[in-house]
Amino acid sequence: MPTWDPDVYQRYKSYRDRPALDLMLRIPRDLAPREIWDLGCGTGEHAALLAARHPDARVHGLDSSAEMLERAKGQSGRVDWVLGDIASFRPEVAPDLIFTNAALQWVGDHATLFPRLMATLAPGGVLACQIPVVLDEGWRRSLRETAGEGPWVERLAKVDRVRTRTDPRDYHDWLSPLSEDLDVWMTTYVHALGGEDPIVDWTSGTSLRPYLEALTDPEEKAAFLAAWRSRLAADYPRRDDGVTLFPFPRLFIVARR
Repeated sequence: MPTWDPDVYQRYKSYRDRPALDLMLRIPRDLAPREIWDLGCGTGEHAALLAARHPDARVHGLDSSAEMLERAKGQSGRVDWVLGDIASFRPEVAPDLIFTNAALQWVGDHATLFPRLMATLAPGGVLACQIPVVLDEGWRRSLRETAGEGPWVERLAKVDRVRTRTDPRDYHDWLSPLSEDLDVWMTTYVHALGGEDPIVDWTSGTSLRPYLEALTDPEEKAAFLAAWRSRLAADYPRRDDGVTLFPFPRLFIVARR
């Protein structure tokens, strides 16, 4: 998983928080977890909220970014902050709740990953997951095509890109045999963003950052961004009120073992 910039990531905190909070509302009310993991916890707000919501639980926040975890440590002293990789997650104590918001799209082989996460749960435990719906269209397509069309092609060829499996029917098929109760749904959030280059700004702390890190020459980096901005201006025109509308679909899963 690439490393993220916590400061840039936080600029759109309210937009990024909304799916996580919507997901929390769908966690079964009768669940009384004693062991909770937030996988891909980022800057830690959601792990801290889970700790406040479940004061009797042990809460762990796992992330692969030391920068994110350093910021997270200021959120709550009750959370056990763990530097680690979701792909190698093997908890010593079976969790009653695995919560993961906008992280698993960076982990491969979901057909194996999701059943494995379910298997780690305690009986009656819950997997609550939200991942962006990654379609090869819109800004993701233009970013990929821009990376593949300029003099920077070789330097960007090995950039770690988000995985593109998002068909909700697959997740139902993988999880239904393992679940006592399963809810899979999709929501498209239409974000009204301000500023000159809001989509570049939005992605510069996450999806765009690996591309920028791979381009060490400032002039080449500027040329790459200029080429992508021209595509974005056509695909996401600024409205008369100065706002750029940014539709962002997301997949939600709540599965109870």
